[in-house]
Order: sequence, then structure tokens, then C-alpha cells
Amino acid sequence: MKKLMLMCALVISFAFIASAQTSAKAEFKFAEEKHDFGKVPQGIPVTVKFEFTNVGAEPLIISNVRSTCSCTVTDYPKIPIKAGDKAIIAITYNAAVVGTFNKAVIVSSNATLPTKYLTIVGEVVARGAPGPEK
Repeated sequence: MKKLMLMCALVISFAFIASAQTSAKAEFKFAEEKHDFGKVPQGIPVTVKFEFTNVGAEPLIISNVRSTCSCTVTDYPKIPIKAGDKAIIAITYNAAVVGTFNKAVIVSSNATLPTKYLTIVGEVVARGAPGPEK
């Protein structure tokens, strides 16, 4: 019986140590991961700032933020974000073409989930049409 209890204690200890090591990595926690601009006047670029916190234990290093099209420009921190610190990824859509849009931005990092997707959606309307909805 003592051997069985000892074996159970060892298994539980190893499981606890393994889970503690995996949670020690950097990790994103975004306030929002999808932003709806609503109606946007044609030719007027719009920007959203995705705020996030590094809720992991290690510094968060963003290696790349890329858009799925050239109509979207990104700006992101190039320095490590310490555990517990907040930062912003800014995404600007150029709103050149009339119609609806749904664009993904791919964030690559050293986080627990190394690839994160942010999404922007909206509708570009011709000038003179109703402006942005909030």
C-alpha cells in the first residue's frame, strides 16, 4: 500500500511540475481580437489599437505582425513585453475600395500559442454616404 501511495504522489508531483513549466511561457490576453469599424468613408484610412497584456511569466517577444493584404498596415512593439505589462498592436486599413471588408492580421511570437489572429471588419461607403457608425 505504501508503494502505491508513493507512486501516486510521484505521478501527481510530475504532473504538477510539467503544468507549471508550460504556464511559465509568455501569453497574450487581448481586450478584443475582432474590431468592427462599421461604415467607413472611402479614401479615409481607419486605425484600431488592439491592447493586450502579457499574462505569462516570461517576456513576450513579437517576431512579426503581417496582414493578409497590402491594404492593411500594422505597427507593433519591437521590444520584449515584460510579464504583466500592456502593449498595443495598431492596425490601419486604407479604405480605398467601396464594399465590405474582413481582414486578418497574423501575430507571430514566443507565446504559448505562437500564432494569434486579429480581425478587422467593416464596410467602405462612397463619399457622401453616411459616415462611420459607432
